[in-house]
Amino acid sequence: MNKKYFGTDGIRGKVGDYPITADFVLKLGWAVGRVFAKEGHGFILVGKDTRISGYMFESALEAGLSAAGVDTKMLGPMPTPGIAYLTRTLRARAGIVISASHNPYFDNGIKFFSVEGTKLPDELEYQIERYIDSDMTTVESSQLGKVQRVSDAAGRYIEFCKSTVPLKLDFSGMRIVVDCANGATYHIAPHVFSEIGAEVVSIGVNPNGLNINEDCGATNTHTLVEKVKEYRADLGIALDGDGDRLIMVDHQGEVVDGDELIYIIARSRLNAGQLTGPVVGTLMTNLGMEHALKAEGIKLLRANVGDRYVMEMLIKENGVLGGEGSGHIICLDRTTTGDGIVAALQVLAEMQVSGKSLAELKSGMQKYPMELVNVRVAKKVDINKFDGIKKAVAAVEKKLGDNGRVLLRASGTEPLIRVMVEGVNAEEVVKYAHQLAEDVRNAITA
Repeated sequence: MNKKYFGTDGIRGKVGDYPITADFVLKLGWAVGRVFAKEGHGFILVGKDTRISGYMFESALEAGLSAAGVDTKMLGPMPTPGIAYLTRTLRARAGIVISASHNPYFDNGIKFFSVEGTKLPDELEYQIERYIDSDMTTVESSQLGKVQRVSDAAGRYIEFCKSTVPLKLDFSGMRIVVDCANGATYHIAPHVFSEIGAEVVSIGVNPNGLNINEDCGATNTHTLVEKVKEYRADLGIALDGDGDRLIMVDHQGEVVDGDELIYIIARSRLNAGQLTGPVVGTLMTNLGMEHALKAEGIKLLRANVGDRYVMEMLIKENGVLGGEGSGHIICLDRTTTGDGIVAALQVLAEMQVSGKSLAELKSGMQKYPMELVNVRVAKKVDINKFDGIKKAVAAVEKKLGDNGRVLLRASGTEPLIRVMVEGVNAEEVVKYAHQLAEDVRNAITA
């Protein structure tokens, strides 16, 4: 059964466009309150990133939860993984995050964590949707929910992050540039890395409500690259607006993406005897990572695109490490969700243990050239029904052999067919991708 409001990661959209409106979020808060009020006395945590609309939606959620008779504890600006952590350790009924992650300021969203610090199960989301579509009521005045602010939220999360690497490691002498994307980690990440002993240069730490993710952070690393070179830093760390993505830059100014970082952490866990189960990537994980892990005796499994699906497969397969090239990295042996700061600390720890630079650590994995071509279609189609497309794909796969990969998938949000080709030879990859895109276009229009 399809959900009416919830996507793969909560509810997200442009502020002012339904359902990302004050009245809807008020009703959403009430609906969530009604669902969790059934489970007895307790409270719900609410945190946000730094976009200006967070003030509006924070108030709307607070009012809705109170109307349902549920107490609320407000965290203010906090990274998404920090809210997951605090939901678990403060024993909240649930945690609510007001954030649109790596999107620009004019978008926003609402996502949820369970008391275990994981995404809500589908059944609870269905229950919330049923309440959204019913008439809103208010409990008796004596039963209205109360609200208070958690004053030490940032400090609690900072201490947790530091605890994910061994105390014996000495990070003094390491110079790091940290880009917080003018987002939710602006008052947390610099403290984490300086308190473990590193010299920290902070950028993207002046949020004004409108500049979150703007020409900075994990989705735009050009400023970080320049600063790493300017300060002759050992590395750069780029987080996104809500702190659940990580991209790094080595001392030479080369960008190190999520696939390469997962490879580094996987080898680190393997060498320490701490890697259990397979590593989980996605359909878009670079083939070079798969081959590099295989050379180490590590199995890679591919989930559908989206950290929710990576998490589901990790739990099913008893794995502890997974993620995406975009920088969502999940270390289940350290925390319960994707966490940019925690993932960065694991890489720093391996640098200290091995005595190698970030550039040296990533050198064991050679990324394969990848070409992605979008084919716009008039309406969504099932490409598996076109024999001509199947034959064209099979022909390219035969030419690539074990040194390449073809992936065709329909976009979940737009009328597009995404054609991806990966292989050793960059010129061949580009040629085959555009050739396949043309084959797809011709088959569908015919």
